[in-house]
Amino acid sequence: MILLFTDFGLSGPYTGQVKAVLTQQAPGVPVIDLFADAPAFDPTLSAYLLAAYAPALPVGSLFLCVVDPGVGTDRAPVIVEADGRWFVGPDNGLFAQVVRRAATRRAWRIDWRPDRLSASFHGRDLFAPVTARLATGQTVTRTALDPVALDRPNWPDDLSRIVYVDVYGNAMTGLRAATLPSTAILRAGDRVARRHRTFADAPRGEALWYENANGLAEIAVHAGRADRDWGLSVGDTITVKQA
Repeated sequence: MILLFTDFGLSGPYTGQVKAVLTQQAPGVPVIDLFADAPAFDPTLSAYLLAAYAPALPVGSLFLCVVDPGVGTDRAPVIVEADGRWFVGPDNGLFAQVVRRAATRRAWRIDWRPDRLSASFHGRDLFAPVTARLATGQTVTRTALDPVALDRPNWPDDLSRIVYVDVYGNAMTGLRAATLPSTAILRAGDRVARRHRTFADAPRGEALWYENANGLAEIAVHAGRADRDWGLSVGDTITVKQA
């Protein structure tokens, strides 16, 4: 399958145009909207989100990833293979955590170019056709890279910031819950949340943090909204304290 991970949104033409290219050039290959609302213009936050969600998908999956504020500049278009999953997109840090956490990894710079390449929509014009070619076993002209070069060594292994707010107002952090002790307290401003296994373990209306289904520490309010009740937004900093 092909998984779309973008900040394009579902309104307007962008996601639809990308899917039209994939449907035309890789007919019969399922195309799944994993995230159409990744942190806009922010490869850093998106990198931690992508790295948390990709391992749950089957080996052999193809991820078309576009969070690309530098589109049209000299940033390289790349292909990454990490633990048997394939990623196509820009070299701007988006794949840094995927590469860092993988046991096996390879990378290539994409040398192939389509007949038509706009300056501002490489998702449709370059990354979608390359992904379709990989999905259908066609050749993509490319040059091998050291995958370590795609990492960002100054970025932490886990990020103490909000990387996503879901439809329920729950706020995902870039922290893997497994790296935090069970007594850890997450703090934003003057508000604190203690760890619970699930929502109903906290009193109704009380804040908590828990390990979400993809391993991230997530702040929620039982039967409420952490984004509204705490005033949380994507990019906000979270402090980790001990009880």
